[in-house]
Amino acid sequence: MSSEPPPGSGQQPPDDDPFRKQPPPSGGPGSPYDDQPPYGGQAPPPPPPGGPYGGGPYGGDPYGGGGPPADPLAGMPPLAPSGRRTLARVLDMILVGVVVWLLSWGFGVTEFNTDNVQYGKSVVQSLIAAVLFIGYDTVLIARTGQTLGMRLLTMRVANLDDGATPSAQTSLIRAAVLWIPFAFCCACVWTAIAGGWSYFDRPYKQGLHDKAAKTVVVSTEG
Repeated sequence: MSSEPPPGSGQQPPDDDPFRKQPPPSGGPGSPYDDQPPYGGQAPPPPPPGGPYGGGPYGGDPYGGGGPPADPLAGMPPLAPSGRRTLARVLDMILVGVVVWLLSWGFGVTEFNTDNVQYGKSVVQSLIAAVLFIGYDTVLIARTGQTLGMRLLTMRVANLDDGATPSAQTSLIRAAVLWIPFAFCCACVWTAIAGGWSYFDRPYKQGLHDKAAKTVVVSTEG
């Protein structure tokens, strides 16, 4: 049964993603005995299936399955520096923040008098911010893997397991984990914690939103 989407569905097969990791080339010149099992015995079994967060590459017995676990980053560009990621996020927050302010002003929910804070208007403004930030991240990352800030600073989001551009569902999970707190409280604190996690995370430099979506941020330079 074909795995390709039906005509007119608007979806491209995953293999059309130019960023997807490609398998290593096979064939070519070499020894005629390269594919033969040693000493006439049986070839070792293939490594067990798995991937990040699911039995590999660092889970289970590292000596089982015919060899050491594969690095999921093999074949990908280098991981983007955390400092550059922070700067890209600040640019995105400024761009979307301007739109949030304009919409809040248009609907009359901006707060100019700090001595008389109107809680209802604050909640509405926070909801507007959360919806716009989630939509902004989800749409742009699902289309190109990049927000505007990421594009300016030459980086993109990729699936950890295959390097492809995240799907809409994955992008929504990633954005929701990062931005839903804008609808409640401590939004800036949570954003700093979730994004700042990449400064300390090893080996993939993932923020908490990356961990939830199983994504990484890689450089597009070169």
